[in-house]
Amino acid sequence: MSLRRDVRQCHGFTLIELLIVVALIGIIAALGAPFLIAAKASANEASAIGTARALHSAESTFSSSCGHGAFSVSLADLVSGEFASPDMDITPKSGFEFVLAAGNGSAAGPMGCDGLPTRTGYYFSAEPIADNTGGRAFATNQNGVIWQDATGAAAPAEPFAATATVTPLER
Repeated sequence: MSLRRDVRQCHGFTLIELLIVVALIGIIAALGAPFLIAAKASANEASAIGTARALHSAESTFSSSCGHGAFSVSLADLVSGEFASPDMDITPKSGFEFVLAAGNGSAAGPMGCDGLPTRTGYYFSAEPIADNTGGRAFATNQNGVIWQDATGAAAPAEPFAATATVTPLER
């Protein structure tokens, strides 16, 4: 009789109860996954915008202190001259591919204080490397306005002009 009393006093979960809890956790996780992916893409886009702003700041500093009014066309040169942080020259970063090039219609500028060539303008683009890393592409130039292409297919091209899918970001 004492053995039966011990069995009746055992408390715990049945296998069915545990399976139901695991199934509910799985359903909740499946419902939240799309929101998690969208939040990650939004964070990647915010990082790309921040990188474009930091690049403009680095180029402005370079232009006024070392470039004699002209700009660097190399991320590596901006980093090595300590005008930009070391992570500026990392691509891809946060799901985006970054490219710094001579701006549309820019010409060769004077030699910079670092002995490297400069350009009178620059063009910086940030494009998502996959659909799930971002839905918009970004670009900026020496004017400092960041433009976005809502399709994410390619960064807006110079000269920048507003269209149905290409618009400037609000400052």
